[in-house]
Amino acid sequence: MRSFRQVDVFGSGPLTGNPVAVVHDADDLDDERMQLFAQWTNLSETTFLLRPADDRADYRLRIFTPSRELPFAGHPTLGSAHAWLEAGGTPQGDRVVQECGAGLVEIERGERLAFQAPPLIKDGPVDEPTLATITDALGIGRDDVVDAKWVDNGPGWVGVLLGDARDVLALEPDNSRFDGLEIGVAGPWRDGGSDADVEVRAFVPGDGIGEDPVTGSLNASLGQWLAGTVLPEHYVAAQGTAIGRAGRVHVRREGETVWVGG
Repeated sequence: MRSFRQVDVFGSGPLTGNPVAVVHDADDLDDERMQLFAQWTNLSETTFLLRPADDRADYRLRIFTPSRELPFAGHPTLGSAHAWLEAGGTPQGDRVVQECGAGLVEIERGERLAFQAPPLIKDGPVDEPTLATITDALGIGRDDVVDAKWVDNGPGWVGVLLGDARDVLALEPDNSRFDGLEIGVAGPWRDGGSDADVEVRAFVPGDGIGEDPVTGSLNASLGQWLAGTVLPEHYVAAQGTAIGRAGRVHVRREGETVWVGG
């Protein structure tokens, strides 16, 4: 019998964030069993804690959606680190070091857990045919898009910047038109309508979950794109508002490094 925890991540209070299922001592589980268990939990992600292969790491993490394995995801990283520490895990240094498909990820312990954003594996502008697919899926016009950029740190994100947070909240996407894209949308709060600086939504219909409640990987890559330019170097993102959650993601840039906490 192995331990299992469910951790609510990025919430601004009880039951307001994004839950992740964490399975401890999972070294003897094969890929098929992990995927079946992730299908059974039916959460956006389920994780499995294993012994590290890299001696610099404190543990190794495998991350599954209901349909596939991911090399990296943000709220599973924080939730799994919390579960590992709560179960008595002791890091080798001041920070927790997670080994995953994206490599080694550092997690700092302070007022809240925060992970260091991993490097992007796909960056740069979005071509017009792809942007046409995005605007069609989101139900908006090309002129509504302030900017768009690939911001993929593993899951496949393409980022879309709108002019205002209320435009983000008003979106009514058509899940049948995404053509495999995973789309993150952000818009700044300009008039004090929220305690947050920016509103974020994440659409991932290909993984069978439609809209993700609160998304660490997306907020990490958006922070690498927007912190210190469109947004302050330290800011708070709201996510999940449109689906009844109240997620809050704390993003800060320190030079070229972005930290994402919750």
